[in-house]
Amino acid sequence: MKSYTITVNGTAYEVTVEETGSVSAPAAAPKAAPKAAPAAAPKAAAPAAGAGAVKVTASVPGKVVKVAASVGQAVKAGDSVIILESMKMEIPVVAPQDGTIASIDVAEGASVENGDTLATMN
Repeated sequence: MKSYTITVNGTAYEVTVEETGSVSAPAAAPKAAPKAAPAAAPKAAAPAAGAGAVKVTASVPGKVVKVAASVGQAVKAGDSVIILESMKMEIPVVAPQDGTIASIDVAEGASVENGDTLATMN
């Protein structure tokens, strides 16, 4: 099951969707939720082998249309690292802080889900 927060005309709704392998339907009716706060910057995590300490994650499900940074490149907070396409819109995924790109974990054309790690930084 996946949970999503969907905002329609300023009202946030929590929706849970059950994945069945075929066309999925909502498992429960949407319920009104408090206003959603802006997504926080990804938090530092323990580094994996060859990975950086800071994860750069997808904020929406979509498709990778461009890898804007490369391994070893110095980036500043707010610089584009990956460009995602979701709902026919290009959405930049930006560096949460100043640092150096340690790994790029996706390729152009890859499908990603909300929260997937796209890159890591030191």
